Amino acid sequence: MFIFRFFGWLFGLGAVVTLMVAGALVLAYRYVASDLPDYAGLRNYEPPVMTRVHASDGSLIAEYAHERRLFLPSQAIPQLLKSAFISAEDKNFYEHRGVDPEGIARAVYTLVSDRLRGGKKRAQGASTITQQVAKNFLLTNEQSVERKAKEAILAMRIEEAFNKEQILELYLNEIYLGIGAYGVAAASLLYFDKSVHELTIAECAYLAALPKAPNNYHPFRFPERAVGRRNDIIDLMAQNGYIKREEADKAKKEPLTVVPRQTGPHLFASDYFAEEVRRELAERYGEKGLYQGGLSVRTTLDPKMQVIARKVLLKGLMDYDQDQGWRGPLSKIDLAGGDWGPKLAEVKTLADMPEWRAAVVLSVVDQEAIIGLQPPKLFGGSVSTQRERGFIAADQLKWAKWADGPRKGQAIKSAAQVLQPGDVILVEKAGTGSGDRQGYRLRQFPEVSGALVAMDPHTGRVLAVAGGASFSDSEFNRATQAWRQPGSSFKPFVYSAALDNGYTPSSVVLDGPIEISQGVGAAPWRPENYSGKFYGPSTLRVGIEQSRNTMTVRLAKDMGMPLVVEYAKRFGIYDELSPVLSMSLGAGETTVLRMTAAYATIANGGRRVKATFIDRIQDRYGKTIYKHDPRICQGCEASAWAAQEEPKLIDDREQVLDPMTAYQITSMMEGVVQRGTATVLREVGKPVAGKTGTTNDEKDVWFMGFTPDLVVGVYVGYDKPRPLGRGQSGGHTAAPIAKDFFVEALREKPAVPFRVPPGIRLIAINRKSGLKASPGDPETIMEAFKPGTAPPDNYSIIGYEQGEFSRARRVTPEQERGLQPGGLY
Repeated sequence: MFIFRFFGWLFGLGAVVTLMVAGALVLAYRYVASDLPDYAGLRNYEPPVMTRVHASDGSLIAEYAHERRLFLPSQAIPQLLKSAFISAEDKNFYEHRGVDPEGIARAVYTLVSDRLRGGKKRAQGASTITQQVAKNFLLTNEQSVERKAKEAILAMRIEEAFNKEQILELYLNEIYLGIGAYGVAAASLLYFDKSVHELTIAECAYLAALPKAPNNYHPFRFPERAVGRRNDIIDLMAQNGYIKREEADKAKKEPLTVVPRQTGPHLFASDYFAEEVRRELAERYGEKGLYQGGLSVRTTLDPKMQVIARKVLLKGLMDYDQDQGWRGPLSKIDLAGGDWGPKLAEVKTLADMPEWRAAVVLSVVDQEAIIGLQPPKLFGGSVSTQRERGFIAADQLKWAKWADGPRKGQAIKSAAQVLQPGDVILVEKAGTGSGDRQGYRLRQFPEVSGALVAMDPHTGRVLAVAGGASFSDSEFNRATQAWRQPGSSFKPFVYSAALDNGYTPSSVVLDGPIEISQGVGAAPWRPENYSGKFYGPSTLRVGIEQSRNTMTVRLAKDMGMPLVVEYAKRFGIYDELSPVLSMSLGAGETTVLRMTAAYATIANGGRRVKATFIDRIQDRYGKTIYKHDPRICQGCEASAWAAQEEPKLIDDREQVLDPMTAYQITSMMEGVVQRGTATVLREVGKPVAGKTGTTNDEKDVWFMGFTPDLVVGVYVGYDKPRPLGRGQSGGHTAAPIAKDFFVEALREKPAVPFRVPPGIRLIAINRKSGLKASPGDPETIMEAFKPGTAPPDNYSIIGYEQGEFSRARRVTPEQERGLQPGGLY
C-alpha cells in the first residue's frame, strides 16, 4: 500500500513539475515572442542590388554597390548550386519545419563527446537555412540564448508562411560569401567570372564552403584549407544523392582555380566616362538609389571610339610633352642590396596605362641601358619572384633632351647622357625582341593635359570621352569639369548670328587696326590677329578660314554684342555672357562638352541637342524609368502590320539656327580645313568642317570639328594655366589630335558630303573679294546663298572708317578713295 502511495506521490510531483516546466516554457515563449519582428515583410523584401552600367553595345562598363549583389529568383538558380548549399548547411532542409531536431542532437552529441575527451572544440552549429534567414533578415548576430530562441520561433513561423523555394531564394541571395560578394550570383562572378549556370561541381561546392567563415577559406591565403573544405562538401553532395560518386571523385581532383573579377570599370579606357555616369546617377537617384537600387543603365558609349579617343589624346599630349624635354627619372633605387624587385614593386604605377611599365636602370653602356622591369604583385599581396630584363637603345632616347639644368637642350648621343644606374623610369615595348633582348622606349608622363569629346550630332549622344591622360593619375575630367576660354573656336557662333541676320558669306569686313574704349581711366583695347598683321577688306568666309580677330570684333560691334550673347545662350555655350566685345573672341569660359554640343547643333542643321551619356535607365524589375530621346514616334506601338503607314518620328526639339544658315557656316568651316588654320585635317580624306582656337599667350588651344555624322572637340592646356609656348596653336597642337581620331573612327565609313538644305543656291564667287567669279578665276569657289541674296556687284565694306585701309597696308589712299564704304552684302 505504501508503495502505491509513494508512486502516486511521485507521479503527482512529476505532474506538478511538468506543469510548472510547461508553464515556464509558455511564459518564456510569450516573453520571447512578444517583441519578435514582423516576418511578413519578407514577402516584399527588396535586397540592396548593385547598379550595372553598360556601353551601347551591351558590354559591361562598371558596377556600383556597397554590397555586391545580383538578385536571382529561385527558378534561375541551378539545382546543382542549391544542392551544394543544402549539403553544406542543412541536409534535412526539405524535411524539417524550421528547426532540425536531428541536427540539434548531432551538435549536442558532438560537443559532449569532445568535452568528455578533454577537447575544446567550438560548438558545432545546428542552425537550419530557415534559421539563418531569420537571423540575417530579422535579428542581430548577438550570441545569447534569447536570440537563439527568437531565431527558432521565427524560423517555424517563416516555414508556415513561405514555401521552401521562397526561403532558399532569400537565403542564397542574402548570404555573405567573402570579397564583398553578397548572394550566389555576385559570388559566382567575383570568384570565377562566370554566371551561376556555368559553375562546375567543384565551384559550386567551394561557394557552399564560404558562408560559415569566408576568410578561413580564402583561395589565396589558405588554399589547402579551402580545397579541403570544398572536397568535404563534394563528399556530402555524393552522400546525399545529389551527384554520383564518380563525379565527386573527379571534381575533388580539380584545382581551385579562382579568377577574380575586376571590380572597377570593366571596359578599357572608360574610366572618365564611367565616372561621369556615376555622378549623374547619384544626382538623379541619390547614393542609395545608385548603390542599392539595382539600376540597369544603357549608356551612349561606343567602346571602339573610346579606345581611339584615349589613344589619340595620349599621343598628342606625349608629342607635345616630349618636345618640351626630359624632366628626369621618377625616383632612384639603391642597387647595392642585390634584388631590386621588392623595391621596384613598391613604385606606384598607373592602372589604366597597361602599356607602360616601371623599370629600374641596372647598367648603362655607350649605346644602350639595361633595365629591370617592375615585378607584378600577386593577388594575395606578395611580389612575384620572377625578374624580367630588357634594354633601351640610344635611338629610343634621342627625344630626351634635358628640359632644365646644365645639360638643357644638348643633343643625345649616348644613353649615359639621359640615364644612370638606379634610375626608376617608365618604359614601353619597342621592336620585336624577346627575353633580355626585348627592346623598350623611354616614356614620360605628360605634364600638359587635355580632353576629347566625340558626339553624335543628331542626338547629342556622347560616344567617347577622354578627360585627361590618365584617370588613375587624376580623376578631374577636363571635358566636363574644366572651364576654359575657347578662343577662336567661338567665332563660328558670332558669324552664325551674322548670317542669320542679313549678312552673307561674301559680306566684306575690314581687317585693320581697331581701338575699343574700355571706359574712363582704362586703357583702350586694341585687338590683333594671331600673326600680328592686318590684311584689309576680307569676306566673312576668309575671316573664318584665317581666324581674323579684328574682323570678328568689327562684325560683333556692327551687329551689337547683345545679339551675340543671345546666340551663345541659344547654343548652350554659356549661361551668362558679359556683352563686351572681347567675348566675341572667346574670352568667356566654357567646357569642351558644351562646345561639342554647340557644334553638333550646327552639324545637324540647327536643332539644339542636349549632350547625354545615358540612353536609358531601367529599375531592378526592368521598367524603363528614364530615356534620353524625348521624340515622339507615331505608329510605333502597333501590335501588327495592317497596311498602315510607316511610323513617323516627330522631332520637336528647338530650332536655334536656320538650317540654311547652318549649312552656310558649315561650308565656311570646310574652308578652314581646306585652306585655313586646320589644313592638317585634309589628311582625313573625307568632308570635315571645323575651327581652331588659341587663347592669349597660347595658354589653351582647341579644335572643334565635325563630319555630317560625327562631332569631335579637342582641348589642350595645363591644369594650372600657363603658356604652352610660342607657335603652339589650335591648328598645330589640337587639330592633329582630332585628325588622328577622325582617321581611325571613320576608317570603315564612306565619305559623306554635307547635306544641302532645300532653298540654298550655290553661286561661283571669288572667295577673297566676294564678287561673282570671272571665267578662269583661280580663287573661284561655290558659295552658299539663301533665297533673295546674291554676291554683290561692287564693294560694300563693314567697319570702314576713313584712313583705315591705308593703315591696314593693303591699299593706297588713292585706291581707298575709289571704294564705296558702308552697307552690307
